Amino acid sequence: MSSEGQADPRSGEFERGLRVGIPYSFAALLLAVSFGVLAQPVMGKVAPIVMSMTVFAGSAQFAAVAVLSAGGGAAAAVAAGILLNLRYVPMGIAIAPSTRGGPLRRAAIGQALIDFSWAAASRGGGRFSVPYMLGVTMPSYPCWVLGTAIGVFAGEVIADPGDFGLDALFPAFFLCLLMEGELRWGRPALVAAIGSLIALVLIPFTPAGIPVIAATGAALIGLLDARELAQ
Repeated sequence: MSSEGQADPRSGEFERGLRVGIPYSFAALLLAVSFGVLAQPVMGKVAPIVMSMTVFAGSAQFAAVAVLSAGGGAAAAVAAGILLNLRYVPMGIAIAPSTRGGPLRRAAIGQALIDFSWAAASRGGGRFSVPYMLGVTMPSYPCWVLGTAIGVFAGEVIADPGDFGLDALFPAFFLCLLMEGELRWGRPALVAAIGSLIALVLIPFTPAGIPVIAATGAALIGLLDARELAQ
């Protein structure tokens, strides 16, 4: 490790991350198929694929589709996606000291930051292996775009995604991911509990999209952790 906390790319960290990322990319492929199936009836054929190519953020994309499917407007869908992606602000602050180079290079590295690769690249004490993170993320992007395209065209022959459990695949995957190790007692568990409670309270009384948007406010607690890691 260098004094900046980033592993030397020649150390094999990228290759090790790639080996970890390949199995995860198959899960991403299945999740993307479910996204394409669910998005096609409300967004058409082209928009979901373009969204996956440019956004590359499953939670934000599923949230947008959920809002649109429930009758919410485009503004609410966009707001839900943006607010969910705000979690990358504290995540980016945390990993920033471990990156090297100028602003453009660091911004390009930030495009590879996804939930799983960020968590997997953590080395403790606020240090991250950026090459490892890049290796973990790399296989997921083509699988995410390809899976979305498969789902979009498969959606034409699937009358009800719920018959195949596709509507539950994304939340089930993230629940397993959290239970596996990302959700621990302390502030992460508190954020998850507060966000869930906010959504449950608001669902019966507010328009579609508002519970998702409001629940993301709980993630702001993570900014405190990011400051501690950045110091």
